[in-house]
Amino acid sequence: MSLMDFLGEKVCSIKEDVDPLSAKITETLLKDQDATVLFENIKGKKAAGNIFSTRKKIAAAMNISPDKIVESMLSAIDSPCDVNEVKDPEFRAASMEVDLTSLPIPMYYPKDGGRYISAGIIVAEYKGKKNVSFHRMMVMDKNRLAVRLVPRHLYTLFNEAKKDGKELNISICIGLQAEVLLAAAVSMDYGADELRVASSMFRKGHGRPLDVGRCDNGLLVPSGADYVLEGKITFDTTPEGPFVDITGTYDIIRDQPIIKIEKMWSCKDPVFHLLLPGGNEHYLFMGLPREPMILKTVRQAVPRVKNVRLTEGGCCWLNGVVSIAKNKEGDGVNAILAAFTGHPSMKQVIVVDDDIDIFNDREVEWAVATRMQGDRIIKIPGAAGSSLDPSIETTTYKVGYDATILLNMDRKLFEKAKTSDR
Repeated sequence: MSLMDFLGEKVCSIKEDVDPLSAKITETLLKDQDATVLFENIKGKKAAGNIFSTRKKIAAAMNISPDKIVESMLSAIDSPCDVNEVKDPEFRAASMEVDLTSLPIPMYYPKDGGRYISAGIIVAEYKGKKNVSFHRMMVMDKNRLAVRLVPRHLYTLFNEAKKDGKELNISICIGLQAEVLLAAAVSMDYGADELRVASSMFRKGHGRPLDVGRCDNGLLVPSGADYVLEGKITFDTTPEGPFVDITGTYDIIRDQPIIKIEKMWSCKDPVFHLLLPGGNEHYLFMGLPREPMILKTVRQAVPRVKNVRLTEGGCCWLNGVVSIAKNKEGDGVNAILAAFTGHPSMKQVIVVDDDIDIFNDREVEWAVATRMQGDRIIKIPGAAGSSLDPSIETTTYKVGYDATILLNMDRKLFEKAKTSDR
């Protein structure tokens, strides 16, 4: 199962040779982010972007409806299942010469620090503790990458190995199923295996667990990966960045570890996944995996929760919407506070009634305009927020809008007229 299987019928194919350092790749992906784009010749290889740039496309790849994605993730987190190891994984169809510069890796924006792998999933294990996570990686030369390590689980695994005087074995996977990409970004306990979460989602949609194969370094990775790069996170460091982050603004330069690549593999007809920095696909694979925790925490505060969403206008990170059915007055406020607990990086959340389609921005704004007054805005100053928010100084000022109908009001006064009212 290659990325070619997920491109769908409506694909914009670019057949001419495209320079990975040119602006054409980013400009083409930005032109219509709903459209999947296949570049057939970047350094003689195929690459594709906007593959999973809408909830509808992600859901189609998972064989579920879009409104079931969050429930599917939450169920998989609570009930992960074993993967299925195969003897001849698809990613080992071809052994490649180690040369990162030969891959169709672009420089997305002119001020980027270099060519970037943006859809790379790093698989690692040390002393029985496993981790699968997204990381941006900047090409330095034929066999070295600079990797951005935030102080989370891979960072911890690397430091544990470093204490023992060992470099950390890793495998970088590019061109993966939607379930793996979502699982790689969910919040898990340290040492938990995200591939088991991916396997649970995959089994629900496809009727079987996720196939994995073993690398020469002993790590199990998704069999269907288009590219797998084996290597080590070394003790050496280098300046990494700038790079455009989820807000569409440049992140700063930091001293980061260097990965040394030792082996490269690919499937029979590989497609390199181009995840546009600050684009819709970037939004969804950062934001969607946070929604299950928001749903879980809001459900603990308010029994009847229909759905939750981190909005594209808020970079699928900073702004959210929650739909509920109130049992009592105050449920809207409790939902606001619980949503902020579920995703501490969020700075604004709107709570609406369950008749509002939270995936329709116009409906959400209509609910704010017609169902609430300013005295129902909850203000939370001095809160910890997201470092990705360029407006933040030391703390953030969070705002919640309770746009639910007051229970003592006649609900019919707030409902839109329908032709079926006759």
